[in-house]
Formats: sequence, C-alpha cells, structure tokens
Amino acid sequence: MQSKLSDIELIEQTLAGDQSAYADLIKRHQRFVFTLAQRFAKTREDAEEIAQDCFIKAYRSLASFQRQAKFTTWLYSIVYTTAMTALRKKRVDTDSIDDENTFIQIENQTSGYDVNNVENKSRSYYLNQAIAQLLPDDATIITLFYNGEQSLEEIGQTMGMDPNTVKVKLFRARQRLKEKLERNLKGEVKELI
Repeated sequence: MQSKLSDIELIEQTLAGDQSAYADLIKRHQRFVFTLAQRFAKTREDAEEIAQDCFIKAYRSLASFQRQAKFTTWLYSIVYTTAMTALRKKRVDTDSIDDENTFIQIENQTSGYDVNNVENKSRSYYLNQAIAQLLPDDATIITLFYNGEQSLEEIGQTMGMDPNTVKVKLFRARQRLKEKLERNLKGEVKELI
C-alpha cells in the first residue's frame, strides 16, 4: 500500500515514527542513488558504501527537508556531497576499457541471446564505460540529465550551480563523452549516438 504513497507522504510517516515508510523510500530510490554513487566510486564496494552513507545522512536530516525542491533533488544533492567527500578522502583509480578482459567478456556471450539484446547490452556497456572515464562532475551531470531525467534547474540545485553553468557543463560533458567513445570504439561511435 505504501508504494502508492508519494515521497512527501512517506517522509511524513517516517517523521511520525514509521520506520517501514523510510524503508519504502529507500527501495524507491536505491537503484538510482547507487548508479550515481558508481559514477564517483568506480568500485562496487565503494559505491555501496557511499549509497548507504547517503541514506543514513538523509534519514538523519529528514526533518530539515524543506519541500521547496523535489525529494529526489534533495536526496541526489546528498549523494553528490557524500561522493565528493569520499573522493577527497580516497584517490580514485581509473580503469581502461582497452584491456583484454573487456573483449573476452563480449566474446564469451552465449549464443542463446537474441541479437538485439546483445547489441543493446553492448551499447549500454560501452556508454557506461565511457561515462566512467569522465570527470565526476561530467559523469554526474550526464547521469542526472539522462537517467534521472532532471531539469537543468534541478541539477543546478543538486550540484550547487547556476542552471546556465549546468547547461554549458552538460554540453561540454557530451563532447567529452563523444571523444571517449570515438577513441574507444573508433568508427562505431556513430551507431551509438
């Protein structure tokens, strides 16, 4: 029943002492919070730690949520600041997708998959790998805009930037993403974009 409640209603129930309401909020947003955390962390373990820290911080600060912005914007700003703090504490290593394991994984795909499914997974894989090679701000802006479907204003609130700055950064991030894809995939990039 609670899954049909709005974020605001779940927040009100949580503040009234209903722990299961907060569990529902976590379930609703955990996938995207984890995706954003991965854009910064590069390892699954670090991303899980960042995501967990974000939900703990959000719970502790829930009473201060002003409702001027959407809950997701507020939550994603917590993800951003938590991830940036984690980055400052730990140097992030970048992985190259030019290693042999990447291509071995693709070659070992079972033939039972339908061609479109494999092609879509391949596209998604290469896009995610290219996004992972971007600077954290670029990866976050692209993720929030395309996966989170947030407006420039919402991204600006999340990242503490002016919407016009976000627009310029998004444009530049797209160009850098295209360069990464072109470098990694050579002539195939036109099919991906």
